[in-house]
Amino acid sequence: MRPKFDHPIPVQESEFLQPIGNGSASNGRKIGPGAGGCLILAMLVALSAAGCGNLEFETAPASTRAAADTQADTPEITEVPVDAPYRLIGYYASWNVYNRSVFLAQLEGEKLTHLNYAFSNISPEGECVNGDIDADTIRFFGGNRSVSAQTDPIEGLRGNFHQLTLLKEKYPALKVLISVGGWTWSEHFSDVALSESSRMRFAKSCIDLYLVQYGDAFDGVDLDWEYPVAGGMYPGRPEDMENYTLLAEEFRNQMNTLREATGREYLLTIAGPAAPDTISHFELEKMAQSLDWINIMAYDFHVASESMTGLLSPLYGSPRDPNAASRESFNGDAAVRAYLAAGVPADKIVLGIPFYGRSWRGAGGNGLFQIAQGPAMGQDEPGFMSYSDIVQGPLKTFQRYWEDDAKVPWLHDMETGVFISYEDAESIEWKVRYIREKGLGGAMVWELGLDGGMLLGPLGDGLLPE
Repeated sequence: MRPKFDHPIPVQESEFLQPIGNGSASNGRKIGPGAGGCLILAMLVALSAAGCGNLEFETAPASTRAAADTQADTPEITEVPVDAPYRLIGYYASWNVYNRSVFLAQLEGEKLTHLNYAFSNISPEGECVNGDIDADTIRFFGGNRSVSAQTDPIEGLRGNFHQLTLLKEKYPALKVLISVGGWTWSEHFSDVALSESSRMRFAKSCIDLYLVQYGDAFDGVDLDWEYPVAGGMYPGRPEDMENYTLLAEEFRNQMNTLREATGREYLLTIAGPAAPDTISHFELEKMAQSLDWINIMAYDFHVASESMTGLLSPLYGSPRDPNAASRESFNGDAAVRAYLAAGVPADKIVLGIPFYGRSWRGAGGNGLFQIAQGPAMGQDEPGFMSYSDIVQGPLKTFQRYWEDDAKVPWLHDMETGVFISYEDAESIEWKVRYIREKGLGGAMVWELGLDGGMLLGPLGDGLLPE
């Protein structure tokens, strides 16, 4: 996640090259209404070291099965009662008010249990500070952009924080957390976690700012350190691993003290990695004791800066992936199993789902696991496309394929070689089934401004009771 713009489920016989048809996001199924990206550097290092960009391999023959026949593959979600207490957490980025014109007033709060507002920054002095003071507390919203349909007051709190208070009034069951850090703003995490005094100061600053000063807007804190020790944009320290555990404990202790004074329950969560090397830098079992849950960022397993195309957010590894590390470890199921093996309770594991795609250009064959010429079209960065833009553009003309082993779709244009790995309503159905079969805590999405009102609906229909 970046403040920059700012099994085992039994699998069926693979239909790896099954063309589903042009312009159908749902493969003939209704996509309900509704409203993520962090570059996991450790994954790219592993892939580069393995030299997968130089491999050649054969592709399977294309399936001729008609799109209508795939209805039989739709998972029946009957294993766990539908009224089980799942969480559905959606990140909302402050910059949506600028480059996307997606406002909090447009969110369907009944389809969420929690909203994570991204991001708070960390000052060089080691304290929480507003990430964007204009978007957060100053920006003036007229009635057509306000949750209340009323023009913001001239005096007092405005901006997204005011809109969050209105959103909570409209949806009383909705809880809101401030997300701290992210890919770009994790620079000072190692310093603030380094000593007892720095941890106390940092935790107090975050709690005082967001849970006290803006306590009407926020119910908790989501720590998004990308990443302790190594693997992120900034160098870390070996002691980060233990210090992150101590930092979480400090937040929990101070939140408990505040709870005694206010009578309110406060939430503490983290955004957790999905790459094996990065996961190994967390004391997950110890941390889980202080946390309400962990949001696993189970996406960006492959990104368009790689020389070979790959799947953004596979639920399982594809047997056709020519790179063994990618095939075995870079998928949602592998990440979940790693957290379970580390001692994290299943109900504290939340599976991340992206509302965007990654795109390459110049990919031959059917596009998947092919050498490409670099990133293709993008919005905030090359090779990055929101789901709403995919639907409005490539999905209308590109060929849609389904990887039945990994349970995700992709798009490919034969003429240009543009390849897009993304998530859609069908792959979300499979992830909902997985969450319920594994007894996980729920789903998290990055990011609500990218959806275009299409993917949150089927996700909420599968996880939340009516």
